Amino acid sequence: MAENPFFAPSDLPYQLPPFERIREEHYLPAFERGMAEQLAEVEAIASSPEPPTFENTIVALERSGRVLDRVSAVFFNKVSADADPGIQRIQKEITPRLAQHADAIHLNRALFARIKALYEARDELGLAPDERWLLERYHTDFVRAGAELDETDAERLRKINEELSTLSTAFQQNLLNDTNERAVVVDDVALLDGLSPEAVRAAAETARERGLDGRYVIGLVLPTQQPALAELTDRALRERIHNASVGRGLRDNAELVARIVRLRAERARLLGYANHAEYVVADQTAPSTRAVAEMLGKLVAPAVANAHREAAALDETAGFEVQAWDWAFYAEKVRKARYDVDAAAVRPYFELERVLRDGVFYAASRLYGLRFTERPDLPGYHPDVRVFEVFDADGTGLGLFLADYYARPSKRGGAWMNSLVRQSHLLGTRPVVVNNLNIVKPPPGEPALLTFDEVNTMFHEFGHALHALFSDVRFPRFSGTAVPRDFVEYPSQVNEMWATWPEVLANYARHHETGEPMPQELVDRMLAGRRFNQGYATVEYLAASLLDWAWHTIDVDTDPAEYADVEAFEARALREAGVALERVPPRYRSTYFAHIFFGGYSAGYYSYIWSEVLDADSVEWFKENGGLRRENGDRFRRELLSKGGSVDAMEAFRAFRGRDPRLDPLLERRGLL
Repeated sequence: MAENPFFAPSDLPYQLPPFERIREEHYLPAFERGMAEQLAEVEAIASSPEPPTFENTIVALERSGRVLDRVSAVFFNKVSADADPGIQRIQKEITPRLAQHADAIHLNRALFARIKALYEARDELGLAPDERWLLERYHTDFVRAGAELDETDAERLRKINEELSTLSTAFQQNLLNDTNERAVVVDDVALLDGLSPEAVRAAAETARERGLDGRYVIGLVLPTQQPALAELTDRALRERIHNASVGRGLRDNAELVARIVRLRAERARLLGYANHAEYVVADQTAPSTRAVAEMLGKLVAPAVANAHREAAALDETAGFEVQAWDWAFYAEKVRKARYDVDAAAVRPYFELERVLRDGVFYAASRLYGLRFTERPDLPGYHPDVRVFEVFDADGTGLGLFLADYYARPSKRGGAWMNSLVRQSHLLGTRPVVVNNLNIVKPPPGEPALLTFDEVNTMFHEFGHALHALFSDVRFPRFSGTAVPRDFVEYPSQVNEMWATWPEVLANYARHHETGEPMPQELVDRMLAGRRFNQGYATVEYLAASLLDWAWHTIDVDTDPAEYADVEAFEARALREAGVALERVPPRYRSTYFAHIFFGGYSAGYYSYIWSEVLDADSVEWFKENGGLRRENGDRFRRELLSKGGSVDAMEAFRAFRGRDPRLDPLLERRGLL
């Protein structure tokens, strides 16, 4: 184990993990050594005979845990992007131990006494602004983790945290397995009428990879709505796919959901909060749970009214009352009738490589002066992963960007960004960032043609990557996207605007065979058509947000019988929130709502719309100031992206925008004025 690649910093550029040398047997020893080393470091800090200082306590904590950070970054990226049974076994074993490890630090009374002493004397310490903010954040982190609990309550908290880590791991693994099992197998190619030839060949290739030669497999993506439903003409197949989607997790995850929310409610009460939502929002940019509930509530009535109008148009076109599995198909028909455009007409103009280089990278080059060079000499963690070196405007190396865009059975659904190495001047590290999507991989030699939603997602996730790449902070605690959950989506949502910015769109939207640009009249129709179906999009999002809110406003005194039946609880919650539209199901139902039962968005799925308020207002600023200009990019980078979590998030927004955010730009964007 002296050769364990996690035991020392990588000697590759930017400390890129040496994936070619990492084996499954390296993970557990690295976790064990990493935890042991950090606990020893923490004990040395806590038991020091020297009086606490910022350097010997807070900075020392920031330096601790290097081995654990290295192995955690690589392992949990692999859990999401390329899991196998061996990795899942390790995940089950290590997640409760990591929960115990975190509690051993946060509930160390001697350590907290030093942090508290510094916090109470913070006005006399002469700290720089980022140092004072770091001290305040550490104090808040420890208090929220239970540092002020008595020993009885602290012991109960340890047990809750350990069980929650086990349950969330089981939820994620059950969902991955069930999603793969529920992929829809089609025997007759005639049933795939409506799909593009490329999509049919991809379905055949997916079947071949699963040992189903001569058949076709349509895999499931994470949200309820499945992309194929917009194109398939066979109604019975659409219903099969829809039912496969909404049934995920019902067999194995329903009991986990009820137990998780019960434990979260109990933990919130232990820590002095009425419920888990109140606990979460107390450390976000939203001022209160009431403010969140009021904002979501204001959007319900106009969004539902829009959805009803859209449904009437679909019914008229179909000649019958469309169901959930029909909606996307007939929405495309209405879109085509009103705007003379459909998804099949635009996909040939969105070839993945061109979107990446001439769209995503081009916009970043124009706005921030960046340059990207592919590094095939640097290994990724999977053959599909591509590594790019990112250079700043002055030619200096900024970091590495890893692109992992194709779906596979070992990858969880959805799209996300991970950091493998976080920027920190204290540690002398520069960022290494991953973007993951789930685009269906075409057969060898064929182009990957994207939907416009997938194009938009590429720009969105690259916005997260920019947040990490531009990080310019001293302390790792503040690096990159280490900002409040209801702020983290804001910069990435702003980056979506460049997908449709005329100069950028004209640069990448070119026919994959002829190289001809997308005709302007098709561009105009496509953009006009995007305004249709906003009622559906808003209602499905609000339904998921309000479902998340309903689960996490349960308190510990609520009779578990009220939510033991997950499907009944869902139906009641949606009905009471005013979003129980049978034809517009939530974007995620509880048993496959990975954001809130495995990811970090519990009581925080509202963050997307909360961040969109900031995003829509910022897009107005860019438009008012000339759009794709280096001066604008430099301002956004300087005042906001580079700061990470080193300043109050809303102060960073005000420094960029010059005022508090306004709601009207969002309402106008979504047709809710």
